[in-house]
Amino acid sequence: MTPAQPRRTQARPHRTGRPVRETPHHPDDRRRTFPALAPRPGKDGIAASWWGNAWVDALEDTALDPARLTRGRAYAGRGHVDAITVTPGRVVAYVHGSRPRPYRAEIRLRPLGDDEWERLLDTAAARPDHIAALLDKDVPHALASAADLLPTPGALIPDCSCPDDGFPCKHAAALCYQTARILDEDPFALFLMRGRGEQEILAELTRRNAARSAAEHGAARHHAAPTGHPADEGDGTAPALATVRARDALAPRTRPALPPPLPAPPRPGRPPVYPQAAGAPDPLALDLLAGEAAARAHTTLRTGRDPVGGLSLWQDAVRLAAAHPGSGLTASTRALYTALARADGRTPTDLARAVAAWRQGGLAGLAVLDEEWDPPAGPFDRARPALAAADFPHFRPRRNRLSTPSLQLRLGRDGLWYGYESDPGRDDWWPRGTPDEDPVGALTTLLGR
Repeated sequence: MTPAQPRRTQARPHRTGRPVRETPHHPDDRRRTFPALAPRPGKDGIAASWWGNAWVDALEDTALDPARLTRGRAYAGRGHVDAITVTPGRVVAYVHGSRPRPYRAEIRLRPLGDDEWERLLDTAAARPDHIAALLDKDVPHALASAADLLPTPGALIPDCSCPDDGFPCKHAAALCYQTARILDEDPFALFLMRGRGEQEILAELTRRNAARSAAEHGAARHHAAPTGHPADEGDGTAPALATVRARDALAPRTRPALPPPLPAPPRPGRPPVYPQAAGAPDPLALDLLAGEAAARAHTTLRTGRDPVGGLSLWQDAVRLAAAHPGSGLTASTRALYTALARADGRTPTDLARAVAAWRQGGLAGLAVLDEEWDPPAGPFDRARPALAAADFPHFRPRRNRLSTPSLQLRLGRDGLWYGYESDPGRDDWWPRGTPDEDPVGALTTLLGR
């Protein structure tokens, strides 16, 4: 057996007399199988793109029974269509109906002729935006109309192995609607139905685009040369373009090693001093934000983790305010409190209370301030007897809280008890003391004993 000879590219006569170069295509480029699409209840296979809707309209405009179309849309929406195979002039899939064995449905469409493909490819190659649109899985209207790419009413011929002689039957209609969804995602499936695969089309567009660019470059060079003075004084011909051999461009080469990373500084730097100027941002706020940014960058550089990247806007505002012990006491820091609170739609009092909770227990303490929850049986149930044994018998339970008129203990999800105080008769609780696993211990630190 002799080895197969490589396929040669040869010219064949065109109908207009102009030779057309036949473009070899990838052996698998003219057969594509798309996996079954997921069901879309309620959408009934309606297309999203203009070309997908044009595909559906071509069949619906010639349908003889709207009821079969309705059932076909329902079949498509419920995912009754199996994998769809697209080849030039044909779309085939198995569609599940009322019987256990699925039916073989297909839709036929005439492939474009050579003249039509020439017009289509010439139109696409002449417009860079058309090529960009195709690469972005979009079909420009002007390109589709250049060679009647989209089917017209009556151009789609449905067929099915079911006994229904409707035109179309519900199985073929379901295939039509699911095919429209495929066209939404990949319009090259429509080009394949018309006779040519994606790789073949892109290769041909690349060739034509290169030829057009070379022609335009040669024309520009010809017009740029002065009359009577050839571009090459030696033989009167234009100089060859500078080229690089492909083997040289792709040859492996040794690149120098990257320099080692600079060591992280031992501590974050101090921000500059910002002046007070009319109309400028508040210097204290700038100093605060610059210092926080430097600290975060330093921690991220040393650990590879942003320490506050997962915080919400409110949590970060509380953290910023809590990081400065004098916040809220002077006129400038009161303005800062107001700005931070307003950023999340809160009041300065809300922020001050949250800062106290943050200083009491960090992020977990802030969660205890904001959240009521129902703890499981166990530590919470044992807290009241423990408090009564320590001569604190008057606490009343409510969800995760034990309260007297002026004292309160809150059980956090971290298993710690957090102390709160309020003026008697007022529901105005403020975090106090140090969290403790023991409710008696938390109450002792709250009372300062």
